[in-house]
Parts: sequence; structure tokens; C-alpha cells
Amino acid sequence: MSEQLHQAKQPVNAALAGPYGHPFHPIMVTVPIGAWVSSLVFDIASHLVEDPTVLTAGSVWLIAIGVIGAVLAAMVGLLDLFAIPTGTRAFRIGLIHMSLNIVVTAAYAVNFVWRRAGYGQIGAVAGGPLTLSVVSLCLLGVSGYLGGKLAYRYGVRVAEETTQAEGFTAAGSTAYES
Repeated sequence: MSEQLHQAKQPVNAALAGPYGHPFHPIMVTVPIGAWVSSLVFDIASHLVEDPTVLTAGSVWLIAIGVIGAVLAAMVGLLDLFAIPTGTRAFRIGLIHMSLNIVVTAAYAVNFVWRRAGYGQIGAVAGGPLTLSVVSLCLLGVSGYLGGKLAYRYGVRVAEETTQAEGFTAAGSTAYES
């Protein structure tokens, strides 16, 4: 295995980025994704109920939880990016993935501030913040696709192929047979 490929599969710091073959970044991104998807569900539901106050307030705090989770996930993701050799396709995609996530997190931070300005007002979520959430979530989907490409296509921070093959051997077998 080439040194570049081996480098991209190993953590810069296993204690911070996760052990070999099991990075923390993909685990941590479930918090902002879940929070932001849930906030959009609350936003839409706020237009369908008689008293949307709880839903609009809940959406604000879900957005805040998502922003905090995204910042934490980004710190660990940055460590994963440092493991990718520069000048490679994987590194370029990693930079695009990171840039999109910065834009999405900033958009949700703006959305939080925008909503906090009208916090406590009775009524469904206004069209502007709702639209910003939809656009942000679409961008997050594109970024997630790129993150998946890094892991599943290029194997960034994934165990080496021989290690992965161990999972497809008969139980009790110690060696991979081709």
C-alpha cells in the first residue's frame, strides 16, 4: 500500500479523531444533521397546528444544538482532513466538503440569530427563516454526499482493504484467502 494511501487511513491523533478504522467525525455529524432536519420538521409543522408556539421555540433551540454539534464535528473533521495528502482528489473534495459545511453552519447561525430576534412571538415560522433552513439543508445534503464519497469511494479514515476483508472470512478463520 502506498504511503499516501496509508497516511489517509490513519488518524492524525487517534485519541481526538478516533481509532484506526473508526473515526469520530461520522458519528458526531449525526447531531447537527438530526437537529437541523428536526428543526425543519418543526418549522413545517408550525404551519399545520393551531398553536405553533412550542414548535417555533423548539426549532430555534434545535438549530442552536445543530450549530454547536457542527462546530464540534468540524474540529474532529479537520483532523481527518490533515491526514489526507495534499494535491490529491480526496484532499480537494475534503476542502469542498469543509467549505460547504462552513457555509451551512454559518447560515444556521444566522438563522438562529434571525429567529431569536422574534423569539416568543406567536405564529408559525416566517417564510424567510424557513427558506433559509431548506436551502441550508440542501447544501448539507451535497456536503454529506461528498463526505460519503471521501469515506466510501476513497476510503479516507477507513481500515485498509486487507483489514476490511477480515470481515468477509469464515468465522474462526485467521487469514484472508483470495
